Amino acid sequence: MSAAARVGMFAAGLAVLFAGAFAVGGAIDPDVDDGGAAHADGGGETAHGGDSHRSAARKVDPSAPTRVVVSDRDFEPGARETLAFRIVDRDGRTVEDFDVEHERAMHLIAVRRDLTGYQHVHPRPDGRGGWTVEIEFPEAGPHRIYADFVTRGEPYTLSADVDVSGDYAARPLPGPAATAAAGDGYEVAIARQGDERRFTVTKGGRAVDDIEPYLGARGHLVALAERDLAFEHVHPKDRATEGREISFDVALGNPGSYRLYLQFKHDGEVRTAAFTERVAAAGHAHGEDGHGH
Repeated sequence: MSAAARVGMFAAGLAVLFAGAFAVGGAIDPDVDDGGAAHADGGGETAHGGDSHRSAARKVDPSAPTRVVVSDRDFEPGARETLAFRIVDRDGRTVEDFDVEHERAMHLIAVRRDLTGYQHVHPRPDGRGGWTVEIEFPEAGPHRIYADFVTRGEPYTLSADVDVSGDYAARPLPGPAATAAAGDGYEVAIARQGDERRFTVTKGGRAVDDIEPYLGARGHLVALAERDLAFEHVHPKDRATEGREISFDVALGNPGSYRLYLQFKHDGEVRTAAFTERVAAAGHAHGEDGHGH
């Protein structure tokens, strides 16, 4: 992942956590190298934004990564299972050259089709050019996985689908709100001005000023489009230990609803708060009152 803000939404087929209805607010520790995965033959590609790393536009090199191949696409709900996958190029050859970016060589995002069950985890290399990771999908239903990585200095996000067996009942997307819970008394407030999003964290009503670096940054933000699960991953404008706010430039693309997942670290735990935004046909993001901020 790029250290600069990555901004740009492309249709997913295009990367810094939860179960149930977003389990928004649950504390997790994505720094542990386990969890998540990515998927097979139909895997697509999207670009990161911000510093204009537009993967889809630069695919002319046949050795460049194009998809994620997973050994098994089917999972059982509530079971911790090992997922093995590899990144391949246009000719189906395994890509083995990965750069460490934001303290990991591979980042993986997983989310259910209704944008619940969000997870951010870190696979391990298997010694043969592929990756292995353990992951638990708490609920049944179709899931999208995003492998986020850098190879030969170029960032990529490749996506694919897996299925968790059982009856799938999609949950409606929560409406826009100015605040979101992050568990154990933590609450995150969002302020919007144009493309800028500024987040502030409180615990028990008191401001949290000592947010800790997480994967080399002050915070991480992922935005997913409800319509097609298009993916955007941006990084904060501030230094890892600078100030109270966590600020991002986020250019949401096509009209529709989006879910924004903020990750931050405090008292040694990584937490997530999720927000819904709606983009009108004119391109203005809507907040809790339905108007641009």
